[in-house]
Amino acid sequence: MYLSVLMMFSIGSVSAQKSVLEKSEEQVKLFNAQQRFFAGDFQGALNIYNDLLKTNANNAGIMFHMAECYFGMNQFAQSLDNAKKAKSIDPKADDNISLLLGKLYFMDGNIDDALNEFTAFKTAVTDAKKIKESDVDVFISQVKNAKDLMSRPVDVKIMNAGDAINSEYDDKNPSITADGKTLIITSRRPGKSSALDIEGDKKYFEDVYISRWDSIKKAWSEVELLPGAINTEGHDACTSISPDGKTIFLYKNDMEGESRGGDIYYSKISSSGKWGSAISIGKPINTTFFEGGACVSPDGNLLYFVSERPGGFGHADIYVSKRNANKEWDLPVNLGPEVNTAEDEGGIFLAPDGKTLFLSSNGVNSMGGYDIFKTVNENGKWTKPVNLGYPINSLDNDMSLTLSVDAQIGYFSSDRKGGKGDLDIYKVDLSNYPVLEKDMKHKVVDSLAILKGTVFNATNGTAMEAEVVIYDVNGAKIGSTMSSAGSGDYFITVLSNKTYQVKINSEGYKPIDEKIEVKSAKEGATILVKHYLLYKN
Repeated sequence: MYLSVLMMFSIGSVSAQKSVLEKSEEQVKLFNAQQRFFAGDFQGALNIYNDLLKTNANNAGIMFHMAECYFGMNQFAQSLDNAKKAKSIDPKADDNISLLLGKLYFMDGNIDDALNEFTAFKTAVTDAKKIKESDVDVFISQVKNAKDLMSRPVDVKIMNAGDAINSEYDDKNPSITADGKTLIITSRRPGKSSALDIEGDKKYFEDVYISRWDSIKKAWSEVELLPGAINTEGHDACTSISPDGKTIFLYKNDMEGESRGGDIYYSKISSSGKWGSAISIGKPINTTFFEGGACVSPDGNLLYFVSERPGGFGHADIYVSKRNANKEWDLPVNLGPEVNTAEDEGGIFLAPDGKTLFLSSNGVNSMGGYDIFKTVNENGKWTKPVNLGYPINSLDNDMSLTLSVDAQIGYFSSDRKGGKGDLDIYKVDLSNYPVLEKDMKHKVVDSLAILKGTVFNATNGTAMEAEVVIYDVNGAKIGSTMSSAGSGDYFITVLSNKTYQVKINSEGYKPIDEKIEVKSAKEGATILVKHYLLYKN
């Protein structure tokens, strides 16, 4: 469960100490331990507390502080043991002991005891400011959500993605191409650099890895470093891959370079299959504040991303920017308070239907830590995000869902119990849980399909840029895109088992107006490839 390391319940704990340490030398040690704790040196503080405990064996205050240190070091079993001992000796050892125990019980899956401790903390504390700063109301809401969602699990099958994908290190941010053939992840295993982030969390730097689907073995290949120039000696994290698999969006945080606050970058794949150096997406998307988590709509005309810029509704909010006539990104627009909360939103993925946005949030509607939600753009307005439910979401952090084009399979990252490392990639079978449907219960519409191909100049065979517009049989416009000026490639998603009218236009060339039928594939993603030749007028 996502919890702040420097917890609010630590503040003021020196003045709340109930036992008296008579020796001035011990008082100095206690002060030094607190200073180390607030500096983030949890092991150093713990060493001092252990030394103090030798002559103060039943000092509940010291045991509570040790529990804090273990918590800061992510050693939660030891933290729970010390916190329980402290409370058994003196229930009032510290004003915040029930808050800490509530969090630890919650993380351990002991929901009822967690709720009791959170309630006890809120009852005992009379300072409204302290109540607010403690986030106890958020935790109480999350506990109640957990009890409710776990009582009515959704019909899915979840499995660890396995040794080919996961390692003993952090493996996260799965991104899958719309055709389901390429999986991109971010991992903190030894990769491009074997150095540790000494100034950060002392883990290996992030790198981007790739896996390819083996249609014969029906399995993913073992991940390998992404070929090309994306990975550097520092942090390189993939936030998404475009539906056509030709652009990767990245998050980079270079403390000494231009991306000091954390910025969005992108990289494109070359004809040789290698990825180019990361390029900053620039203004107005990037600012001096944190930006990350970018993904693009299937037609390439909308960019969704996460930012901590001023003017939002919480810590990190979701924004959208439209591509203008000059192929530049317009000023971003906040998705609004219906989607963004007072907490953090992130881990975004726009489904191939172009209107369903999946996101992760640790707000009051989660069941502990980050949960995965969905919101739908209906008539230009975003619906209130809906929790995808248990067991997709757990008491731990569950983030960054990505879907196959038929929405039958999804992948997400989680640090739930039973994984191979801190964060693992998990696969979820959604065949009985239609997450793209409004009620997520009854299948109404046909699955999505991919329509793609290349537009060529009929005179010399070169690739060319052209507008590709799709209409239904009644003449209603379904969507549009532009074929790439460099490759001539176009890519768009439509519903399967339907007939469409395709119109292709480029100034100076005869237009194409063709009827096509998109039949659903018997297995896997439905992909229809159509190449077109344009003749001059």
